[in-house]
Amino acid sequence: MFRVNVQNVGKEYRLYAKPHDRLWEALFRKPKHSLFKVLSDISFNIGLGQSLGIIGDNGAGKSTLLKLLAGTIYPTTGNIEVNGRVAALLELGAGFHPEFTGRQNIHLNASLLGISNEEIKEKEHEIIEFAELEQFIDQPVRTYSSGMYVRLAFSIATTVDPEILIIDEALAVGDMAFQKKCITRMNLFKEQGRTMLFCSHSMYHVQELCDQVIWLENGRIKKAGKCDEVVGFYEDFSNQKKNVVENVNKAHVIKESQEKDCRIISFSMKSMDGSHIKALTNPRLPIVMEMKIEVMADNINPNFGFAIMSEEEEILGASLTNYDGISFGPYFTAQTFVVRYILDFLPLRVGTFMLLGAVSDDTGLLWYDWKYIGPVAVTIGKGVGRVSLKGSWEIVE
Repeated sequence: MFRVNVQNVGKEYRLYAKPHDRLWEALFRKPKHSLFKVLSDISFNIGLGQSLGIIGDNGAGKSTLLKLLAGTIYPTTGNIEVNGRVAALLELGAGFHPEFTGRQNIHLNASLLGISNEEIKEKEHEIIEFAELEQFIDQPVRTYSSGMYVRLAFSIATTVDPEILIIDEALAVGDMAFQKKCITRMNLFKEQGRTMLFCSHSMYHVQELCDQVIWLENGRIKKAGKCDEVVGFYEDFSNQKKNVVENVNKAHVIKESQEKDCRIISFSMKSMDGSHIKALTNPRLPIVMEMKIEVMADNINPNFGFAIMSEEEEILGASLTNYDGISFGPYFTAQTFVVRYILDFLPLRVGTFMLLGAVSDDTGLLWYDWKYIGPVAVTIGKGVGRVSLKGSWEIVE
């Protein structure tokens, strides 16, 4: 049985050059519009307990597809079959009445999802507590900030026990502490075998949360399949057309947050003898990337990552402790320690690059802090191409 079954779905809108063309068309029964196709020939299905990521550039049709699945709009062609209770987080404020209080909007949203009044009353306290809006719940939502909107919407959508959860980039608005709560609940949602559709421009989060991925381009499916494979193709496509980032030499400002569980005090690149490196005269020698970490909460098990980036901020390579199956902790408030990663050699032969050091929560999904080094110049040595290979030769006669 499929939770979601989409067959040959298309969506198009009528575009009018002038507002009164609609009236003219209605009166004289002659077309005064042009058709704009947002989606064409979309087909896929999602099984029980699967998580589907939807990726693509802006304007590719991702949000339109999610609205179709949520039932807020209807397809022009094709069929959509959804089996189960659906809860959706679409654009900011969708489904809220601005003049209603937060409490009234809880009842409004829940009733739209088919929840009985008795069940809404039972879950009302849990929704308010998760959203952390006890002080403002009886104020009109037009007075809410964007973060408060997201808190309430996510809390409603995930507390009413949906069988299918649809999220359209909504978590990007929330603060760090609330993002952590959301990620924990989404992981629990997956563990319970429920179905999730997740649209995001963060490929890292898509890979961590989704089993399968659909890549949309110009309203059509360009590629669909296993998450890592499709994301890899999309990242390669995006990097090829990425513009050069201006002012790459300017300092990267890290916004401090009191809600971090830990932070990076310093980040440096050293040689094996412990001396700092500012330029690489021999990239074939080992280099050490070192972060000093301060812990700001109790009983945490953080993950760490290092990455090599081009000046265009394309990640050329990375190493993450959670990917390597390495765990650390638990650590406690006020502890400090040093994390080192020894890179056998830097494969770049020519040009400049940047280093990124980062620390995340135990899931590897919420990044607490990150720092950059660079640009670092590589002294041009003898060879061919931008990448230097290191291996051994063998001749067999």
